[in-house]
Amino acid sequence: MLALRVSLWLFAALFPPAVAASDEKVEIREFTTDGCSRFPDHSLISNDDWCHCCVAHDLAYWRGGTAAERRAADEKLRDCVEKTTRNRALADVMFAGVRAGGGPYFFTSYRWGYGWKYGRNYRPLSPAERAVADMMQAGYLATNPGLSCSPGQPEVGEEAARAVAE
Repeated sequence: MLALRVSLWLFAALFPPAVAASDEKVEIREFTTDGCSRFPDHSLISNDDWCHCCVAHDLAYWRGGTAAERRAADEKLRDCVEKTTRNRALADVMFAGVRAGGGPYFFTSYRWGYGWKYGRNYRPLSPAERAVADMMQAGYLATNPGLSCSPGQPEVGEEAARAVAE
């Protein structure tokens, strides 16, 4: 009997309910970005600047969600970098990097779902979580609509903001 209790306790501790109560408290940190994390934000030898792609990608990573949503965010990053630079090799390297190092299981400031407490892993946002994240994202976009890595600098344009909304 004791073994059964211990097993149930361990199961409950390791696999908490995926769906929170309707009066759930939503605790997502304010959005932050470090641009392209451990990768250059722009070319050192040309005028190519892909940092807006990384900020859009950071917004998706901050929110978190399912594994499919992460893959879609990583694909959008790759597509944005390729469109911005016309350099498929660069886009593929960045894609490989975020696929390898951006998972939710790493204790990093740029992991999937970094707006939430560590340990959320892959989990869809509840309607309440989505509403709070949407509101906070809209507030950020109001102050940085061009997704510049240096707000106050010339904006990349509305196209970058539309990419986040899609």
